[in-house]
Amino acid sequence: MEIIAEWGNVFIALAVIFGLYMTWGIGANDVANAMGTSVGSGAVTVRQAIIIAAVFEFSGAFIAGGSVTKTIRKGIIDPAAITGHPELLVYGMLAALLAAAIWLMVASAKGWPVSTTHSIVGAIVGFAVAGIGIDAVNWGKIGKIVASWVVSPLLGGLIAYLLMMSIRWLILNTEKPFEKAKTWGPVYVFLVGWIVSLVTLFKGLKHLNLHFSIGESFLVATAIGLVSAIIGKILISKIQVDKAAEKDFHFASVEKVFVPLMIFTACAMAFAHGSNDVANGIGPLTAVVSIVQSGGEVAQKAALPLWILILGGVGIVVGLATMGYRVMRTIGTHITELTPSRGYCATLAAATTVVLASKTGLPVSTTHIAVGSVMGVGLARGVGALDLRVIGNIIVSWIVTLPAGGVLAMLFFFILQGIFG
Repeated sequence: MEIIAEWGNVFIALAVIFGLYMTWGIGANDVANAMGTSVGSGAVTVRQAIIIAAVFEFSGAFIAGGSVTKTIRKGIIDPAAITGHPELLVYGMLAALLAAAIWLMVASAKGWPVSTTHSIVGAIVGFAVAGIGIDAVNWGKIGKIVASWVVSPLLGGLIAYLLMMSIRWLILNTEKPFEKAKTWGPVYVFLVGWIVSLVTLFKGLKHLNLHFSIGESFLVATAIGLVSAIIGKILISKIQVDKAAEKDFHFASVEKVFVPLMIFTACAMAFAHGSNDVANGIGPLTAVVSIVQSGGEVAQKAALPLWILILGGVGIVVGLATMGYRVMRTIGTHITELTPSRGYCATLAAATTVVLASKTGLPVSTTHIAVGSVMGVGLARGVGALDLRVIGNIIVSWIVTLPAGGVLAMLFFFILQGIFG
């Protein structure tokens, strides 16, 4: 308690710096995953992706982001052992933030799409083993996370494959694909509005004190989907056949129909990501502020001040703008060649998987889902359409994420304990 009182302001200053660094990493890696399909398919430019992310990530965080954040991530560690030593949790959260941020920076520089959640979970496990003991870790949870490395990409890939095949059956393999694209386009726009609304309604409108039952959530999502479909139909009706482009690519005009769909999807995914993951990324920062301001009280949950949300939003947008292009390039061009229709299928599949996971309790990673969805789209054209070397590198980076975060967090925990203890 004396350490908290003596060094409280220093701890908060370090938490702000490390938290900003961490959210920069989220922008460079996690948000880049969400926007990679839109950029890679040619539906939006990198600059437009940054603007969309800036507007909709912020909107998602403010409108639908939680007002309360878990200070002990997802029940990974048992806080009972450190209630009498709150400074250990402060060291641990600072070490976890710095460790996860450094790993995200390394991964982003290499263009590896890794999981932000798994980075911070690995870091917290590392601090718990170093600072409390191996028994403090809920290893059952860790086992589920490891299992999600297989479940997430498989589920996302399967849904993306089925969506791609539906476009092939309903549009591409018909006698008049452009007319069919204009007919079915609004239906695919409806699916975007419906699915992404369900993501937000299922996972987080506590901030607005809105609590919907499952039935009410489906009704609201259907209404939003219908409005989206009407707007989509208006935009799609203005698209004309591009005969010049069709000389080089038979489906050029069909792909133009999917450009507005991709823009819808990009905006919707940025909003969903902002509402679900921005607050999670700054959970350890909130934990440190909460402990210092309460004089050393360790709580499972803590109020999320507005200034921390703003800090998280700024860090994320700066991260995407400065380093996000590397991960966007991997997701959007290196795994398989994307067009607007393929990018649409991959992004909608990712959103659908998040909805399924949030209602079934599967501990999935949006990053792994995004990669799996892009692979599913490529697989619809055969294994030869995938770059297996790139996919191999990505899978290795996933496996390394947990131990890398853990080892770095142990190191930083002992350094902080040595400095302040």
